[in-house]
Amino acid sequence: MTDRHHAVDSAVASTADDIAEMRTRGAATIADAAAGALATQAKRSEATTEAAFRTELRAAAKTLYETRPTAVSLPNALRYVLRGMEGATVAELRASTIDQAEAFQRELAQAQSKLGTVGSNRLRDGDVVMTHCHSTDALSCVEAALEDGKEIEAIVKETRPRKQGHITARQLREWGVPVTLVVDNAARRYLDRADHVLVGADSIAADGSVINKIGTSGLAVNARERGVPVMVAAQTIKLHPDTMTGHTVEIEMRAESEIVSDDERADIDDEYTDDGLVVENPAFDVTPPRYVDAIVTERGQYPPESIVTLMRELFGETTSEPWEP
Repeated sequence: MTDRHHAVDSAVASTADDIAEMRTRGAATIADAAAGALATQAKRSEATTEAAFRTELRAAAKTLYETRPTAVSLPNALRYVLRGMEGATVAELRASTIDQAEAFQRELAQAQSKLGTVGSNRLRDGDVVMTHCHSTDALSCVEAALEDGKEIEAIVKETRPRKQGHITARQLREWGVPVTLVVDNAARRYLDRADHVLVGADSIAADGSVINKIGTSGLAVNARERGVPVMVAAQTIKLHPDTMTGHTVEIEMRAESEIVSDDERADIDDEYTDDGLVVENPAFDVTPPRYVDAIVTERGQYPPESIVTLMRELFGETTSEPWEP
Protein backbone atom coordinates (compact mmCIF):
# COMPACT_ATOMS: atom_id res chain seq x y z
CA MET A 1 0.00 0.00 0.00
CA THR A 2 1.57 3.27 -1.11
CA ASP A 3 1.49 6.59 0.72
CA ARG A 4 -0.58 7.89 -2.17
CA HIS A 5 -3.49 5.66 -1.17
CA HIS A 6 -4.57 8.23 1.44
CA ALA A 7 -5.48 10.59 -1.44
CA VAL A 8 -7.69 8.09 -3.27
CA ASP A 9 -10.86 6.19 -2.52
CA SER A 10 -10.51 2.81 -0.84
CA ALA A 11 -12.14 1.11 -3.85
CA VAL A 12 -9.34 2.47 -6.07
CA ALA A 13 -6.71 1.17 -3.65
CA SER A 14 -8.40 -2.22 -3.62
CA THR A 15 -8.49 -2.36 -7.42
CA ALA A 16 -4.80 -1.39 -7.54
CA ASP A 17 -3.92 -4.18 -5.13
CA ASP A 18 -5.89 -6.73 -7.18
CA ILE A 19 -4.01 -5.71 -10.33
CA ALA A 20 -0.64 -5.73 -8.56
CA GLU A 21 -1.23 -9.19 -7.07
CA MET A 22 -2.57 -10.46 -10.44
CA ARG A 23 -5.95 -11.32 -9.00
CA THR A 24 -7.13 -9.12 -11.87
CA ARG A 25 -5.33 -10.16 -15.05
CA GLY A 26 -5.70 -10.06 -18.80
CA ALA A 27 -5.46 -6.91 -20.93
CA ALA A 28 -9.17 -6.22 -21.27
CA THR A 29 -10.00 -7.11 -17.66
CA ILE A 30 -7.26 -4.83 -16.32
CA ALA A 31 -8.37 -1.95 -18.56
CA ASP A 32 -12.01 -2.34 -17.54
CA ALA A 33 -11.14 -2.43 -13.84
CA ALA A 34 -8.94 0.68 -14.12
CA ALA A 35 -11.63 2.71 -15.90
CA GLY A 36 -14.21 1.59 -13.36
CA ALA A 37 -11.94 2.60 -10.49
CA LEU A 38 -11.53 6.12 -11.88
CA ALA A 39 -15.31 6.40 -12.25
CA THR A 40 -15.68 5.36 -8.61
CA GLN A 41 -13.11 7.96 -7.55
CA ALA A 42 -15.05 10.64 -9.44
CA LYS A 43 -18.39 9.59 -7.96
CA ARG A 44 -17.13 9.53 -4.37
CA SER A 45 -14.82 12.54 -4.48
CA GLU A 46 -15.53 15.15 -1.83
CA ALA A 47 -13.35 17.76 -3.53
CA THR A 48 -14.78 21.27 -3.42
CA THR A 49 -12.58 22.87 -6.06
CA GLU A 50 -11.69 22.03 -9.64
CA ALA A 51 -7.98 21.84 -8.75
CA ALA A 52 -8.58 19.47 -5.84
CA PHE A 53 -10.74 17.19 -8.00
CA ARG A 54 -8.10 16.99 -10.73
CA THR A 55 -5.41 16.27 -8.13
CA GLU A 56 -7.47 13.42 -6.69
CA LEU A 57 -8.10 11.87 -10.10
CA ARG A 58 -4.43 12.12 -11.05
CA ALA A 59 -3.44 10.52 -7.75
CA ALA A 60 -5.92 7.69 -8.30
CA ALA A 61 -4.64 7.14 -11.84
CA LYS A 62 -1.01 7.12 -10.72
CA THR A 63 -1.81 4.60 -7.97
CA LEU A 64 -3.32 2.31 -10.59
CA TYR A 65 -0.56 2.91 -13.14
CA GLU A 66 2.24 2.00 -10.75
CA THR A 67 0.84 -1.49 -10.18
CA ARG A 68 1.70 -2.78 -13.68
CA PRO A 69 3.45 -0.05 -15.72
CA THR A 70 4.45 -2.51 -18.46
CA ALA A 71 0.86 -3.77 -19.00
CA VAL A 72 0.01 -1.56 -21.97
CA SER A 73 -3.78 -1.77 -21.61
CA LEU A 74 -3.64 -0.23 -18.13
CA PRO A 75 -2.10 3.17 -19.01
CA ASN A 76 -4.22 3.24 -22.17
CA ALA A 77 -7.40 3.01 -20.09
CA LEU A 78 -6.15 5.74 -17.75
CA ARG A 79 -5.21 8.03 -20.65
CA TYR A 80 -8.57 7.54 -22.31
CA VAL A 81 -10.55 8.45 -19.19
CA LEU A 82 -8.40 11.37 -18.07
CA ARG A 83 -8.35 12.91 -21.55
CA GLY A 84 -12.13 13.17 -21.28
CA MET A 85 -12.08 14.93 -17.89
CA GLU A 86 -13.41 18.37 -18.84
CA GLY A 87 -15.27 21.18 -17.13
CA ALA A 88 -14.92 24.36 -15.12
CA THR A 89 -16.68 23.08 -11.99
CA VAL A 90 -16.45 19.98 -9.82
CA ALA A 91 -19.88 18.86 -11.02
CA GLU A 92 -18.85 19.15 -14.68
CA LEU A 93 -15.55 17.36 -14.07
CA ARG A 94 -17.29 14.59 -12.17
CA ALA A 95 -19.90 14.05 -14.89
CA SER A 96 -17.40 14.11 -17.75
CA THR A 97 -15.05 11.66 -16.02
CA ILE A 98 -17.83 9.20 -15.26
CA ASP A 99 -19.21 9.50 -18.80
CA GLN A 100 -15.77 8.92 -20.32
CA ALA A 101 -15.08 5.88 -18.12
CA GLU A 102 -18.43 4.33 -18.92
CA ALA A 103 -17.97 5.01 -22.64
CA PHE A 104 -14.59 3.29 -22.51
CA GLN A 105 -16.09 0.26 -20.77
CA ARG A 106 -18.91 0.02 -23.32
CA GLU A 107 -16.48 0.19 -26.22
CA LEU A 108 -14.21 -2.36 -24.58
CA ALA A 109 -17.09 -4.82 -24.11
CA GLN A 110 -17.89 -4.65 -27.84
CA ALA A 111 -14.32 -4.39 -29.15
CA GLN A 112 -13.52 -8.05 -29.69
CA SER A 113 -16.78 -8.73 -31.50
CA LYS A 114 -16.24 -5.74 -33.80
CA LEU A 115 -12.63 -6.78 -34.39
CA GLY A 116 -13.77 -10.28 -35.33
CA THR A 117 -16.19 -8.91 -37.90
CA VAL A 118 -13.45 -6.81 -39.51
CA GLY A 119 -10.98 -9.70 -39.51
CA SER A 120 -13.48 -12.19 -40.92
CA ASN A 121 -13.81 -10.06 -44.05
CA ARG A 122 -10.23 -11.05 -44.92
CA LEU A 123 -11.05 -14.76 -44.66
CA ARG A 124 -12.65 -16.56 -47.59
CA ASP A 125 -14.69 -19.74 -47.63
CA GLY A 126 -12.28 -22.69 -47.54
CA ASP A 127 -9.28 -20.74 -46.23
CA VAL A 128 -6.62 -22.34 -44.05
CA VAL A 129 -5.13 -20.19 -41.28
CA MET A 130 -1.92 -20.85 -39.39
CA THR A 131 -1.91 -19.67 -35.78
CA HIS A 132 0.77 -19.08 -33.17
CA CYS A 133 0.23 -19.04 -29.41
CA HIS A 134 -3.31 -18.40 -28.12
CA SER A 135 -5.10 -15.15 -28.92
CA THR A 136 -8.80 -14.57 -28.31
CA ASP A 137 -8.59 -11.57 -30.66
CA ALA A 138 -7.26 -13.77 -33.46
CA LEU A 139 -9.83 -16.46 -32.76
CA SER A 140 -12.64 -13.91 -32.87
CA CYS A 141 -11.88 -13.47 -36.58
CA VAL A 142 -12.31 -17.20 -37.15
CA GLU A 143 -15.46 -17.30 -35.06
CA ALA A 144 -17.02 -14.45 -37.05
CA ALA A 145 -16.10 -16.17 -40.32
CA LEU A 146 -17.77 -19.38 -39.14
CA GLU A 147 -20.87 -17.42 -38.18
CA ASP A 148 -20.92 -16.06 -41.74
CA GLY A 149 -21.11 -19.65 -42.98
CA LYS A 150 -17.52 -19.93 -44.17
CA GLU A 151 -15.57 -23.18 -43.92
CA ILE A 152 -12.22 -22.56 -42.23
CA GLU A 153 -9.38 -24.95 -41.39
CA ALA A 154 -6.43 -24.32 -39.10
CA ILE A 155 -2.80 -25.30 -38.76
CA VAL A 156 -1.94 -24.65 -35.12
CA LYS A 157 1.63 -24.30 -33.90
CA GLU A 158 1.88 -25.79 -30.41
CA THR A 159 4.01 -22.83 -29.26
CA ARG A 160 6.61 -23.99 -26.81
CA PRO A 161 7.59 -23.88 -24.05
CA ARG A 162 4.10 -23.49 -22.53
CA LYS A 163 2.18 -25.00 -25.47
CA GLN A 164 -0.53 -22.34 -25.64
CA GLY A 165 -1.32 -23.71 -29.08
CA HIS A 166 -3.06 -26.62 -27.40
CA ILE A 167 -5.58 -24.16 -25.96
CA THR A 168 -6.17 -22.74 -29.44
CA ALA A 169 -6.60 -26.22 -30.89
CA ARG A 170 -9.20 -27.16 -28.26
CA GLN A 171 -11.19 -23.98 -28.88
CA LEU A 172 -11.17 -24.45 -32.64
CA ARG A 173 -12.27 -28.08 -32.32
CA GLU A 174 -15.16 -26.97 -30.08
CA TRP A 175 -16.27 -24.83 -33.02
CA GLY A 176 -15.92 -27.77 -35.40
CA VAL A 177 -12.86 -26.40 -37.20
CA PRO A 178 -10.54 -29.08 -38.63
CA VAL A 179 -7.15 -28.65 -36.92
CA THR A 180 -3.67 -29.84 -37.74
CA LEU A 181 -1.44 -29.41 -34.67
CA VAL A 182 2.27 -29.13 -35.50
CA VAL A 183 5.50 -28.51 -33.62
CA ASP A 184 6.90 -25.01 -33.98
CA ASN A 185 9.82 -26.05 -36.19
CA ALA A 186 7.41 -27.51 -38.76
CA ALA A 187 5.87 -24.13 -39.58
CA ARG A 188 7.85 -23.54 -42.78
CA ARG A 189 6.84 -26.95 -44.14
CA TYR A 190 3.13 -26.31 -43.54
CA LEU A 191 3.02 -22.70 -44.75
CA ASP A 192 2.52 -24.03 -48.29
CA ARG A 193 -0.92 -25.21 -47.14
CA ALA A 194 -1.86 -21.92 -45.43
CA ASP A 195 -3.75 -18.98 -46.88
CA HIS A 196 -3.13 -16.68 -43.91
CA VAL A 197 -0.98 -16.44 -40.82
CA LEU A 198 -3.29 -15.17 -38.08
CA VAL A 199 -1.80 -14.00 -34.77
CA GLY A 200 -2.60 -11.67 -31.91
CA ALA A 201 -0.35 -9.12 -30.23
CA ASP A 202 0.86 -8.35 -26.75
CA SER A 203 1.43 -4.76 -27.86
CA ILE A 204 1.98 -2.75 -31.04
CA ALA A 205 4.55 0.02 -31.41
CA ALA A 206 4.08 3.34 -33.17
CA ASP A 207 6.04 2.22 -36.23
CA GLY A 208 3.77 -0.81 -36.65
CA SER A 209 6.15 -3.31 -35.09
CA VAL A 210 4.28 -6.16 -33.41
CA ILE A 211 5.36 -7.46 -30.02
CA ASN A 212 3.96 -10.94 -29.57
CA LYS A 213 4.78 -14.43 -28.33
CA ILE A 214 8.33 -15.51 -29.10
CA GLY A 215 8.43 -17.16 -32.52
CA THR A 216 6.00 -14.75 -34.18
CA SER A 217 8.80 -12.86 -35.92
CA GLY A 218 10.37 -15.97 -37.42
CA LEU A 219 6.98 -17.19 -38.59
CA ALA A 220 6.27 -13.82 -40.25
CA VAL A 221 9.62 -13.87 -42.07
CA ASN A 222 8.95 -17.38 -43.36
CA ALA A 223 5.42 -16.42 -44.35
CA ARG A 224 6.66 -13.46 -46.39
CA GLU A 225 9.15 -15.70 -48.20
CA ARG A 226 6.32 -18.13 -48.95
CA GLY A 227 3.91 -15.38 -50.04
CA VAL A 228 1.45 -16.00 -47.18
CA PRO A 229 -0.12 -12.80 -45.79
CA VAL A 230 0.25 -12.08 -42.08
CA MET A 231 -2.76 -10.65 -40.25
CA VAL A 232 -2.40 -9.33 -36.70
CA ALA A 233 -5.61 -9.10 -34.66
CA ALA A 234 -5.39 -6.69 -31.73
CA GLN A 235 -7.79 -4.47 -29.85
CA THR A 236 -6.72 -0.83 -29.63
CA ILE A 237 -5.93 -1.25 -25.92
CA LYS A 238 -2.85 -3.15 -27.18
CA LEU A 239 -1.43 -0.07 -28.92
CA HIS A 240 1.67 1.29 -27.16
CA PRO A 241 1.57 5.11 -27.44
CA ASP A 242 4.72 5.55 -25.33
CA THR A 243 6.65 4.36 -28.38
CA MET A 244 5.68 7.59 -30.19
CA THR A 245 8.19 9.40 -27.96
CA GLY A 246 11.07 6.99 -28.32
CA HIS A 247 10.35 4.58 -25.47
CA THR A 248 11.23 0.97 -26.20
CA VAL A 249 9.10 -2.04 -25.31
CA GLU A 250 10.42 -4.22 -22.52
CA ILE A 251 10.69 -7.90 -23.43
CA GLU A 252 9.84 -10.12 -20.46
CA MET A 253 12.30 -12.90 -19.65
CA ARG A 254 10.54 -15.86 -18.10
CA ALA A 255 11.86 -18.55 -15.76
CA GLU A 256 14.41 -20.99 -17.15
CA SER A 257 12.45 -23.81 -15.50
CA GLU A 258 9.94 -23.57 -18.37
CA ILE A 259 12.69 -24.88 -20.65
CA VAL A 260 14.93 -26.94 -18.38
CA SER A 261 13.45 -28.62 -15.33
CA ASP A 262 15.19 -28.31 -11.98
CA ASP A 263 16.26 -31.96 -12.19
CA GLU A 264 17.63 -31.52 -15.70
CA ARG A 265 19.51 -28.41 -14.63
CA ALA A 266 20.95 -30.23 -11.61
CA ASP A 267 22.19 -33.06 -13.85
CA ILE A 268 23.94 -30.58 -16.14
CA ASP A 269 25.44 -28.64 -13.24
CA ASP A 270 26.73 -31.87 -11.68
CA GLU A 271 28.48 -32.81 -14.92
CA TYR A 272 29.86 -29.37 -15.77
CA THR A 273 31.03 -27.14 -12.93
CA ASP A 274 32.14 -24.06 -14.87
CA ASP A 275 28.74 -22.25 -14.92
CA GLY A 276 28.96 -22.19 -18.71
CA LEU A 277 25.29 -22.91 -19.38
CA VAL A 278 22.96 -19.92 -19.57
CA VAL A 279 19.26 -20.53 -20.20
CA GLU A 280 17.28 -17.61 -21.60
CA ASN A 281 13.53 -17.70 -22.08
CA PRO A 282 12.19 -14.50 -23.69
CA ALA A 283 8.40 -14.38 -23.69
CA PHE A 284 8.08 -12.12 -26.74
CA ASP A 285 9.82 -10.98 -29.88
CA VAL A 286 9.39 -8.02 -32.25
CA THR A 287 8.09 -8.46 -35.78
CA PRO A 288 9.08 -5.52 -38.04
CA PRO A 289 6.17 -3.89 -39.89
CA ARG A 290 7.47 -4.92 -43.31
CA TYR A 291 6.47 -8.52 -42.53
CA VAL A 292 2.90 -7.62 -41.51
CA ASP A 293 0.17 -7.19 -44.13
CA ALA A 294 -2.61 -5.84 -41.91
CA ILE A 295 -3.37 -4.96 -38.31
CA VAL A 296 -7.04 -5.60 -37.60
CA THR A 297 -8.68 -3.67 -34.74
CA GLU A 298 -12.23 -2.90 -33.64
CA ARG A 299 -11.75 0.46 -35.39
CA GLY A 300 -10.95 -1.11 -38.72
CA GLN A 301 -8.04 -2.54 -40.67
CA TYR A 302 -4.74 -0.67 -40.92
CA PRO A 303 -1.44 -1.15 -42.71
CA PRO A 304 1.17 -1.27 -39.95
CA GLU A 305 2.80 1.99 -41.03
CA SER A 306 -0.49 3.85 -40.43
CA ILE A 307 -1.13 2.61 -36.89
CA VAL A 308 0.48 5.72 -35.38
CA THR A 309 -2.41 7.78 -36.77
CA LEU A 310 -4.86 5.69 -34.78
CA MET A 311 -2.69 6.01 -31.67
CA ARG A 312 -2.76 9.80 -31.89
CA GLU A 313 -6.51 9.81 -32.46
CA LEU A 314 -7.18 7.66 -29.40
CA PHE A 315 -4.53 8.75 -26.92
CA GLY A 316 -3.14 12.06 -28.16
CA GLU A 317 0.54 12.92 -28.09
CA THR A 318 2.20 11.32 -25.08
CA THR A 319 4.86 13.91 -24.38
CA SER A 320 3.48 13.92 -20.83
CA GLU A 321 1.21 11.58 -18.92
CA PRO A 322 -2.16 12.87 -17.68
CA TRP A 323 -1.63 11.44 -14.19
CA GLU A 324 1.52 13.52 -13.69
CA PRO A 325 1.19 17.02 -12.09
